[in-house]
Amino acid sequence: MNLKQNDKVVKLNTGKWKRFTQIRVKKSLLIFGAVILLAVAVILGIKYHVYHKYQVVSSAENEDTQSASYIQLGDGLLKYGDDGASLLSQSEKVVWNQTFEMSNPAAAVRGEKAVIYDKKGTDMYILGKDGPIGPVETKFPVLQAEITEKGAVAAVLEDGEKTWINYYAADGSTIAENQTRVDNPGYPLDMAVSPDGEIIAVSYLFVDNGDISSRIIFYNFGDEGQNKTDNIVAEFTYKNTVVPQLIYLTNQSAVAIRDDGYSVFRGAGTPKEEVNEKTDSEIVSMFYNDKYFGLVLKGDDKKDKYQMELYDPSGRKRFSKGFDQEYESISISREMIIMHHDDQVQMYNLSGIKKFDGTMEEGAVKNLFQVSSKRYMMISENGINTITLK
Repeated sequence: MNLKQNDKVVKLNTGKWKRFTQIRVKKSLLIFGAVILLAVAVILGIKYHVYHKYQVVSSAENEDTQSASYIQLGDGLLKYGDDGASLLSQSEKVVWNQTFEMSNPAAAVRGEKAVIYDKKGTDMYILGKDGPIGPVETKFPVLQAEITEKGAVAAVLEDGEKTWINYYAADGSTIAENQTRVDNPGYPLDMAVSPDGEIIAVSYLFVDNGDISSRIIFYNFGDEGQNKTDNIVAEFTYKNTVVPQLIYLTNQSAVAIRDDGYSVFRGAGTPKEEVNEKTDSEIVSMFYNDKYFGLVLKGDDKKDKYQMELYDPSGRKRFSKGFDQEYESISISREMIIMHHDDQVQMYNLSGIKKFDGTMEEGAVKNLFQVSSKRYMMISENGINTITLK
């Protein structure tokens, strides 16, 4: 009798234990689920958080931002104007100076090298992150110049009805000269140089009996182009089309922006057209760095005024995003797409997520660069400020 009673007690205790265990498991699952949901909410909050304010870390209010121009060079800021150039550190300190006299200075940068040239003049200066490298004097006025990672410079020179596509070493010596004419192969609209300096791509506009066409010619100054006429390794013709812009992203990838779309050329020796896309909407702007290129298209007024698209060097689309805000300038600086209009600034990351939307108290913005993950150098009408978003 006692054994049966004890057995009954054991069975009752076992049932209670099972129910207790089930309750504990359910509570644990609920707690675990709540933790996961909280973690997801925090991650999404960080990912989609839009900053509207910023903090000024340091300032250089005595900078002449009205008459000077600024462009990123390495980790610093290259300032240039009619009377010279200087490199500013992230703390707005002058690293080095280079004096010269130019009437219409323009600049191009590749990595840690830069060239400043007098547009429609004959002077160029090659500069590096660590200091000036040297001057280059051309025989004819310079229309455009581009620089390589090693400091060699390609330049389009104007000589009446003729133009020259010349290539110079960093010490100013001439590597190659190539004369072109308006009637063959056409008038040069734009030029791009591969980062290693092996290939120069030129977009020519050709007019014949009122009909226009564009030619993109690739000149190879490496081994593959030595036995080619005028070093030409590839040529592409686009009828009834204008190609106003060429860029080189990597040694393997060049991009042509046409008035009806874009083309991506791949190949280090002899580039081939691997992507030829036509856009349904008008191309309003183009922006790029050494990793990506982007387009702003005219959008559907019923939904979005503009459509922003970002592509990798192979032409694969990373994102497409509509927006309505007006802008004067759009660019990629490190890992951020930056737009500004007067004192209004918007920033998007490379996934198309808006990260900043605000008004800059320092006045109209001339330029804004990302110098680290959290720091930016802002050039405004009142000076230079290093800021952090908050």
